[in-house]
Amino acid sequence: MSGPDQVARTLLKAALPSIPVVNRLPGVRKTAADPSSLHELRSVTPDPDHVRAYARVCGFPVKDDVPLTFPHVLAFPLHMAVMAAPEFPFPAIGTVHLANTITRQRVLKVGETLQVEVHTSPTRPHPKGTAIDFLSRVSVGEETVWEGVSTYLRLGRREAGPARGLATSAGAGDEADRVVPGRVTWRLGGDVGRRYAAVSGDHNPIHLYPLTARAFGFRRQIAHGMWTLARCVAALENRLPEAVRVDAAFKKPVFLPGTVAFGQDAHDGEIAFALTSPTTGVPHLVGRTRAPA
Repeated sequence: MSGPDQVARTLLKAALPSIPVVNRLPGVRKTAADPSSLHELRSVTPDPDHVRAYARVCGFPVKDDVPLTFPHVLAFPLHMAVMAAPEFPFPAIGTVHLANTITRQRVLKVGETLQVEVHTSPTRPHPKGTAIDFLSRVSVGEETVWEGVSTYLRLGRREAGPARGLATSAGAGDEADRVVPGRVTWRLGGDVGRRYAAVSGDHNPIHLYPLTARAFGFRRQIAHGMWTLARCVAALENRLPEAVRVDAAFKKPVFLPGTVAFGQDAHDGEIAFALTSPTTGVPHLVGRTRAPA
């Protein structure tokens, strides 16, 4: 799977189960099977122009290294392919990105050929519905160089069993939940979602225009969670070691255009960071960096 047209087709397919009547058709209807059997794999060599464009949109310096968060963009089409499968229990539209963990073992260089693999965990109860993890792995030959865990939530009636928040594998629970006061103010334009969509392939309508966002219950468009994380990581980039783990939890949406405050606090080899409202201090994103386990 490659190219923006293919990604757009997959996004459309993943959205079809949200449409009444259409969601009953063969090939669209969800079968409620075990999603942990789903698996996607692709080989890709990041395009230098793509990497540079992503770096500019997210605030990373432009160089021959692949930004820490960029492999998520390579895994995203595979996330959508999994969500589009009848065996995946939820429609992609209305599924909320709760948290993300990234573990990098070494810096990736532009031009390296990467194997990108995605599979899912079993679903589990969550206080607000049902959660599931997407596990992404990027390898060069036999070497695993990057891993990501994206935790998604389907709002609604939760499964039977004890409810838990974020997956322990995501690592973005209480330890990453400290809200660091904002010290630097960022003013975000109304086009941030469209610019990030162009480099990430994530054209979810809630991120694009006020009209398309209002169709899904938002008063205007919101920033992608992974853009907010990438922008925070970019602000820390020159302080991060080659091998690093980043845990983040997405709290409140960032409406566009808007203003946010970024804060960081380094202690004992870790950096806690947060993106908050500059007027109320309410967190949009909280996270931390640390050495890989």
